[in-house]
Amino acid sequence: MRVQRLRLQSLLLALTLLLGRAPLAAQAEEARLPVVASFSILADFVRQIGGDKVEVEALVGPNGDVHVYEPSPADARSLAKAKLIVVNGLALEGWMSRLIEASGAKAPVIVATKGVTPRQGEEDGKIGVDPHAWQNVANAKIYVANILDGLVAADPADADYFQARAKAYDLTLDETEKNVRATIAAIPPERRMIITTHDAFGYFGAAYGFTFIAPEGLSTESEPSARDVARLIAQIRRDHAPAVFLENISDPRLMSRIAKESGAKTGGALFSDSLSPPNGPAATYIAMMNHNIVELKKALAPNS
Repeated sequence: MRVQRLRLQSLLLALTLLLGRAPLAAQAEEARLPVVASFSILADFVRQIGGDKVEVEALVGPNGDVHVYEPSPADARSLAKAKLIVVNGLALEGWMSRLIEASGAKAPVIVATKGVTPRQGEEDGKIGVDPHAWQNVANAKIYVANILDGLVAADPADADYFQARAKAYDLTLDETEKNVRATIAAIPPERRMIITTHDAFGYFGAAYGFTFIAPEGLSTESEPSARDVARLIAQIRRDHAPAVFLENISDPRLMSRIAKESGAKTGGALFSDSLSPPNGPAATYIAMMNHNIVELKKALAPNS
């Protein structure tokens, strides 16, 4: 009987301690800064800097297309609860300002491309701003600095934590930049011509010495005409472009047709405007850049 009472007392004590910790765990969860990012690449930057001090939601998730995204009521609710909102800017998220207004969100909005030197690109025959600045690792460091400023302003108590993580992440970005350039060195300059679905790699090409040609322009909203496709196929044949590459956010049928009719080989899938799911090859920005450069080397480097 005494043994049973002792066991019962031990059980009650364990339950008391467990129940006592539950509110603390809930408080710790609530203490995380709620941040909403417009798409998965930005969300990864926030996670890398914010660590376990932030709770991050990406409106456009893995393998999603931010160009043609249609917001939902759930997105508006997420924005209304956010303490910080992170967007790319450079006219990428044409739907975002309306969504923020409709949600009644009061959180500060961080434009991650602030300070980036924008490049120009063509869209429907007109010259526009290219929003895909993250494809240059040097620009990614500008994104990180802007996001760091936003997190520190929103949560000054954790400023040292954010700054330490941002500094460590900058070093990782530096190593990624070195890896990209070292891998590119194995690809002869005359073979650095690449055909992709839409013009998402202009910053990459300018930074690392590639020529990218895309039938769709800066946004996946535009569709190439039959004449555009025929002109592109003729250019591939004339310039002996070695490969065409699919993108994770695009319909592969167009590029398969171009590869077949031009004689260029089909390279692997490149990640342009979004990350892969967690179990995929590009679950983080660093993984995305490393994956893409490996795919480029496999298709373009001699004897690779």
